[in-house]
Amino acid sequence: MRSNEWDVIVLGARCAGSPLAMLLARRGYRVLLVDRATFPSDTISTHILQPRGGAALSRWGLLDRLIASGCPPIHTYAFDFGPITIAGSPGNHESLVSYCPRRTVLDAMLVNAAAESGVDVREGFVVEDILFEDGRIVGIRGRSRTGISVVERARVVAGADGHRSKVAQAVGARRYNERAPLLAGYYSYWSGLPQDGRYDIYIRERRGFGVAPTHDGLKLIVGGWPYAEFETNKHNIERTFLEMLDLAPALGARVRAARREAPFLGMPVSNYFRIPYGPGWVLVGDAGYSKDPITAQGISDAFRDAEHCSAALDAAFSGQRVFDDAMADYQRERDESAMPMYELTCQLASLEPPPPEMQQVLGAISGNQPAMDRFVQMNAGTISPAVFFSPEHVGPIMAGAQA
Repeated sequence: MRSNEWDVIVLGARCAGSPLAMLLARRGYRVLLVDRATFPSDTISTHILQPRGGAALSRWGLLDRLIASGCPPIHTYAFDFGPITIAGSPGNHESLVSYCPRRTVLDAMLVNAAAESGVDVREGFVVEDILFEDGRIVGIRGRSRTGISVVERARVVAGADGHRSKVAQAVGARRYNERAPLLAGYYSYWSGLPQDGRYDIYIRERRGFGVAPTHDGLKLIVGGWPYAEFETNKHNIERTFLEMLDLAPALGARVRAARREAPFLGMPVSNYFRIPYGPGWVLVGDAGYSKDPITAQGISDAFRDAEHCSAALDAAFSGQRVFDDAMADYQRERDESAMPMYELTCQLASLEPPPPEMQQVLGAISGNQPAMDRFVQMNAGTISPAVFFSPEHVGPIMAGAQA
């Protein structure tokens, strides 16, 4: 294909980029998708596919592929606070369950779906420069996996290339609502670890950790400590991690009897929103909006961005709307949807003890199964924290507990 023939070039082929490219191609647009990686490959990321992410895969006709890969469903989340445990269902009528896929499986599945939709996928492609003309992004210069240097041009270049997005850096995309890193989080995989298929989350003093079933009979264990301890603990992650798990003695004993099958991975994550569009460019996924992975919303947020951004670009390309107007609505919808969970995530990532009013709410929820389900659904992103903590919702729960 010659230069100037692309409608969109997407940088980054994981959970934001591949769905964006796929959805645009399904609308009939000419899309080039590039990534430095080759697939299947792993990446440092969240792994929980929350119910709204599963609902997106279902809408795209891809959920059956994930199920066929042997990824076990998760029907129950259990939040162990020590004195009490709140357990419930994370889903709703759109998607009843969650999943915890290996990224080697999920990302490759998304890349393949993009290719099947007509996207030109180029793996092992290194983007060397973002091209501008008259203050507008018009394309990229890069090198294929065979070393051939090429120039590709497009109406829009989409950055789906994560926190260090080349597109965001090239345009100086402004950050706002920014918070410094709050948590130092790590994870790995264990075999031979008995667990009943739930997503078990443990909240302890200055520590938070969880266990979930993933592919091949493995268990993902993720956990962390305040960012203030990052420098001290980074020199012996394994010891610090296992000492953390011992705060739940039964879990700690089971983990020490199991076998770790991979290195520890992780890194502190900044919390921010970026302006997600400008002349000739857009941002999706972590390139445009990022928060600590403690609430495991990254994959679902990336899917949401892909759907909303593809619809906005279609409106602009088809002449239904002016580009700036369509993308301003994309930004507004993203921010309004994300902000309540963003604030909750930053609160949880501080690993500070729940304030007294939250302790009262937790006590009122405990043992009330409908309320426990809604608490779990709020943490899973199925319902908004703004809805859950509204007086209209919390009031009856508190009144029922007092009665």
